[in-house]
Amino acid sequence: MAQCVQSVQELIPDSFVPCVAALCSDEAERLTRLNHLSFAELLKPFSRLTSEVHMRDPNNQLHIIKNLKIAVSNIITQPPQPAAIRKLLNDVVSGSQPAEGLVANVITAGDYDLNISDRSIKASVPWYSNWKDTLMEMKESSLYTATTPWFESYRETFLQSMPSSDHEFLNHYLACMLVVSSSESDPMEQFSKLSQEQHRIQHNNDYSYPKWFIPNTLKYYVLLHDVSAGDEQRAESIYEEMKQKYGTQGCYLLKINSRTSNRASDEQIPDPWSQYLQKNSIQNQESYEDGPCTITSNKSSDNNLLSLDGLDNEVKVDGLPNNFRAHPLQLDQSSDPSNSMDGQDHVKSASSLHETKKANAGVIHGACLTLTDHDRIRQFIQEFTFRGLLPHIEKTIRQLNDQLISRKGLSRSLFSATKKWFSGSKVPEKSINELKNTSGLLYPPEAPELQIRKMADLCFLVQHYDLAYNCYHTAKKDFLNDQAMLYAAGALEMAAVSAFLQPGAPRPYPAHYMDTAIQTYRDICKNMVLAERCVLLSAEILKSQSKYSEAAALLIRLTSEDSDLRSALLLEQAAHCFINMKSPMVRKYAFHMILAGHRFSKAGQKKHALRCYCQAMQVYKGKGWSLAEDHINFTIGRQSYTLRQLDNAVSAFRHILINESKQSATQQGAFLREYLYVYKNVSQLSPDGPLPQLPLPYINSSATRVFFGHDRRPADGEKQAATHVSLDQEYDCESSQQWRELEEHVVAVVNKGIIPSNFHPTQYCLNSYSDNSRFPLAVVEEPITVEVAFRNPLKVPLLLTDLSLVWKFQPKDVSGKDNEEIKELVTSQPEMIGTEVISEFLINSEESKVARLKLFPHHIGELHILGVVYNLGTIQGSMTVDGIGALPGCHTGKHSLSMSVRGRQDLEIQGPRLNNTKEEKTSIKYGPDRRLDPIITEEMPLLEVFFIHFPTGLLCGEIRKAYVEFVNVSKCPLTGLKVVSKRPEFFTFGGNTAVLTPLSPSASENCSAYKTVVTDSTSVCAALISSASSVDFGIGIRSQPEVIPVPLPDTVLLPGASVQLPMWLRGPDEEGVHEINFLFYYESVKKQPKIQHRILRHTAVICTSRSLNIRATVCRSNSLEDEEGRGGNMLVFVDVENTNTSEAGVKEFHIAQVSSSSKHWSLQKSVNLSENKDAKLASREKGKFCFKAVKCKEAATQSAEKYTFADIIFGNEQIISSTSPCADFFFRSLSSELKKPQTQQSVNTGKHSAEEAVRMIQKCSEVDLNIVILWKAYVIEDSKQLILEGQHHVILHTIGKEAFSYRQKQEPPEMELLKFFRPENSTVSSRPSVDQLSNIIKTSLHYPESFNHPFHQKSLCLVPVTLLLSNCSKADVDVIVDLRHKTTSPEALETHGSFTWLGQTQYKLQLKSQEIHSLQLKACFVHTGVYNLGTPRVFAKLSDQVTVFETSQQNSMPALIIINNI
Repeated sequence: MAQCVQSVQELIPDSFVPCVAALCSDEAERLTRLNHLSFAELLKPFSRLTSEVHMRDPNNQLHIIKNLKIAVSNIITQPPQPAAIRKLLNDVVSGSQPAEGLVANVITAGDYDLNISDRSIKASVPWYSNWKDTLMEMKESSLYTATTPWFESYRETFLQSMPSSDHEFLNHYLACMLVVSSSESDPMEQFSKLSQEQHRIQHNNDYSYPKWFIPNTLKYYVLLHDVSAGDEQRAESIYEEMKQKYGTQGCYLLKINSRTSNRASDEQIPDPWSQYLQKNSIQNQESYEDGPCTITSNKSSDNNLLSLDGLDNEVKVDGLPNNFRAHPLQLDQSSDPSNSMDGQDHVKSASSLHETKKANAGVIHGACLTLTDHDRIRQFIQEFTFRGLLPHIEKTIRQLNDQLISRKGLSRSLFSATKKWFSGSKVPEKSINELKNTSGLLYPPEAPELQIRKMADLCFLVQHYDLAYNCYHTAKKDFLNDQAMLYAAGALEMAAVSAFLQPGAPRPYPAHYMDTAIQTYRDICKNMVLAERCVLLSAEILKSQSKYSEAAALLIRLTSEDSDLRSALLLEQAAHCFINMKSPMVRKYAFHMILAGHRFSKAGQKKHALRCYCQAMQVYKGKGWSLAEDHINFTIGRQSYTLRQLDNAVSAFRHILINESKQSATQQGAFLREYLYVYKNVSQLSPDGPLPQLPLPYINSSATRVFFGHDRRPADGEKQAATHVSLDQEYDCESSQQWRELEEHVVAVVNKGIIPSNFHPTQYCLNSYSDNSRFPLAVVEEPITVEVAFRNPLKVPLLLTDLSLVWKFQPKDVSGKDNEEIKELVTSQPEMIGTEVISEFLINSEESKVARLKLFPHHIGELHILGVVYNLGTIQGSMTVDGIGALPGCHTGKHSLSMSVRGRQDLEIQGPRLNNTKEEKTSIKYGPDRRLDPIITEEMPLLEVFFIHFPTGLLCGEIRKAYVEFVNVSKCPLTGLKVVSKRPEFFTFGGNTAVLTPLSPSASENCSAYKTVVTDSTSVCAALISSASSVDFGIGIRSQPEVIPVPLPDTVLLPGASVQLPMWLRGPDEEGVHEINFLFYYESVKKQPKIQHRILRHTAVICTSRSLNIRATVCRSNSLEDEEGRGGNMLVFVDVENTNTSEAGVKEFHIAQVSSSSKHWSLQKSVNLSENKDAKLASREKGKFCFKAVKCKEAATQSAEKYTFADIIFGNEQIISSTSPCADFFFRSLSSELKKPQTQQSVNTGKHSAEEAVRMIQKCSEVDLNIVILWKAYVIEDSKQLILEGQHHVILHTIGKEAFSYRQKQEPPEMELLKFFRPENSTVSSRPSVDQLSNIIKTSLHYPESFNHPFHQKSLCLVPVTLLLSNCSKADVDVIVDLRHKTTSPEALETHGSFTWLGQTQYKLQLKSQEIHSLQLKACFVHTGVYNLGTPRVFAKLSDQVTVFETSQQNSMPALIIINNI
């Protein structure tokens, strides 16, 4: 139980006190009424004695009584009605509420901090893991201050208002005060009348109420004297007369009213009566002011003030000075007969309540009394108790004791014998349940059993608990023997209390007595009032012994359906017992608080119900018990709404909706409707106030995306708009980085290689991944789209209507300064910012859905997007929208809103966590996120790009002609249009030599993308020479091939103008799906301070399929002389394989032309390996071509960037390879190769000469010949034949090394052991490779293929052989020719036979740069046969080097000679 102000040792004596009746004359009542008090009320604050009192028990032992209190009340002749008592108790409880605004009483239970005395909810969320250890000292804790004053008020009022009964005498009147005023004409006569009246009431059978303790009631005569108005001498003389007549012990002169009430008070006299009157006369207004709106008015307001003393009933009846027949707790007969505490509360009407409140507000009690009068009243009570009441009680106890002793001998035994005689034998012990029929037994008043009970009660009242216990114990046995169960239960109850209160505690508290008494009262006697008193007393006793578990069980046992208020209070106390146990049972506390709250609610105690639920919520909150939380929050919401605490109601319902609810759809719908109803009432209270924050639907603020610009246009026939950026695209980090690099690249090119310090990448779409630390820039007259991510957590659909953005705008004038007149604007200014409104937005159950809301800025300035505003509602009559109901447009106008409320939700986005400095790393700090705060800038040009006839599928290397349309849709001209891509080899707009006026896009699809010339069939094999400069095609050593200027006419695109340009595309060499990014860059003609440039993105997706695979090798020709007598010819071998597997419908490929492009070499003619000139390749076929290449004639005079193109044609049409688009794509594929010399120039020239030698040797084997294969493919598509064109490039670097048209995929190496070696840190290898060495000196043997010799005439055959040595390098070379045979294997001897070189066996020569030298040799043969003359070994070294290298002859063919005999 909760802590009480009184201990149980104080509570019980205060609950059972000697009762004294008061009978006043009218005049005496008038005197006290001057103080707005009755006589009984006048005495109330002074009814407790301030000193100890002594009396003697029957054994003449001195007995000390401490803190004795007496109860004086007016005589009431009608017993109180139970319904009226219930109403009084109900009012007492509702009148006692926890104090608002005081320091909260907090109990720490485990990990819980339970705020007990206040309605606010404060609870630590974590589950109590070690709660058992934390509350061992709970009882002694200074924090333990949880009091329940409403329960104590209830208990005190309940005990005071208990009706008198015949089976016990504790609240029977022991004495009667007869009060007469000294100002009456004949006071003595008045005393006689009052005395007779008292006698009549006690002894006349007409009055069964009130009850009197003994027939001989003590009468105490009080003369009331008004000091300020009365005659003091007369009063004294009357008092003397009284003493003579009634004795000095039986009368008293009480002087009051020492001052007049209308005189201005010089001193503030304390008012000790108010606290007592407040308890008895219920004048609590606050509980009704805030109470329910439905107030049932009583028909009469006369008993609005309910008093225990009946002072409001002053009408004389039967000539009596008081209306004894009307008890103050009697209900007005005219009021609603169904009025009971368990039903609906009948609360006084608001008007009469207001009047009562005003009437009572100014009442001052005791206005005519001084402090001296207070002392006189206190003295009067002392005198009455010392001289009148206690001697009377002492005498009565002695008399009763004597009677009992005298009767014990004969009467008692006779009585027992008579019973035995008639009953035959000893009555067996019976259980309580068997004794139900005997509960109606009544004893006559003079029965000896009742005399024992009387003596016990008297002893109990004067705190003589030992004697009382003995008497109760004796009476209990007699009553049980007689099976008088009501009497027995009463004796058991008081015996248990007496045993507990005995000083020194000689015996333990007999709790089983109480249990038996409670069971008897409840089950046999059906008297719940007495059972309740037992429970209240026993629970307090058990609590004082820290037996909280037993106390809780006892309290819970008495909860029943007959009284909701009692059940609620007892359940609440049981809950407090659970939390005060040695190991606090916090969940049991919470559960019983919920039960108590429910019963409070049924009893009409709305405030207490709300408080109980709030306190239980502290335990259930945050534990994941969502259904329990929902129930509690729902009840809190309803109770708060009933009490007009609308904010609390909204908050509670909000909690139900925002938590992840596990309720059914129907229940959630009910919660939502209730919330909307309450919310509507709240909003109606302040219709002009700020819009409230709505809890639904959830908004994922961090997922908010902001898009600047117009929506992308859909494709229109063959026209396809640039993809640019849109909200439909998912964020891709890698792609975002690529776009950023492209933009940085083009900006660097525009700014001569330097990125400006104020450059920031353009961001059209801001999301949680983008850099939002700066204020984004938006352009005036271009829409801003905000995508808000909504989520409906409920199982019922939500319908948002009139959904739009809330914003704040600060306009600026053209100069950029703040406009002084208008600082801030709100949404009511559409001329500044246009706002799009979505009329209906339906979110189905548990659905996540995004809404795209637009703003149209019409003025420059600073815009702040604050949140969204909308009407929240549900759909009438349908819980779920699925199936047919979810069809598009089904909710447009069809779904009627059941109820909706207007509100808003703010978009508050938390920026990224900062983690740069040490301070930021050690603390949690977040940076700004400014995606919702754009700055509106002046207008800028806006480009739209459309692609016409843009393909989606190509063959590898296929060339296709498309068109691009550039449109300026803004009001500003644009210039500086460039396009940048990582794949410049994919497209071209044509070189500077190309004609800018394009053909119409609607021209025949079969017209060639190339520039062609019809040729003569006679010159088929010869090469046609042309030349071109790479600079014309935007390719140079220092140029940026990725950045391509778009050739706009006049370089400016005016507002509204459009330009169409041709665009050639070439399918990438690798098959598969390719994403190719184009970034179009453009600027405004008029420079803007904030936005320097704008960009437009386009991603082209091309699917390529396999076409041709080309391999080429180049080797030196062994023939040393061409037509012009110069050496240095080369042979080029080209292998072409058709790798297409007909998946693209390709029938066959035709090789139309093979072209070369080089600064130094050109193809001269085709060396046909077969007579078949047809260059067709069907699927999986291979073709081999051989070409002769010669050095260009004017190689020396050409500029560094001049390339010679040579075309060898296989058809009747020459494609001019030195023009667009053939040359464009060739130079683009070459561009990456052109960058390499730049990197090699940085090598330090002061290196060792050995490296230079190696470099010279390497140069000998290098060749810069590039082959372009142009082809046509015949494709069957939709039973129609198409001709596709394309080209492949092979770049030949090294003699003898095979090159491919695209990089071959390398097989992953197999796993092998690790090898540890020290890397050589030289940039150029110190030894040239074997391939490179073989090309320094080219050797050629000239000899007759067959030689006839008559061996029979001459045995030695001598054949002249010429050895030609050609120096291929540009340095002087020392050559050693060694003719000695050094064959490595015996097989060589067998194969070729043996011959001998005659003459010198070794020659040493020096060959100048590119010199050709011939040696005349002689070979000697002795047999006929076939011989290999290629045995000379040639060694070479550069003249200025020491190291000698042997030139390898691996590549030279064997020199075979046939020797014939004739």
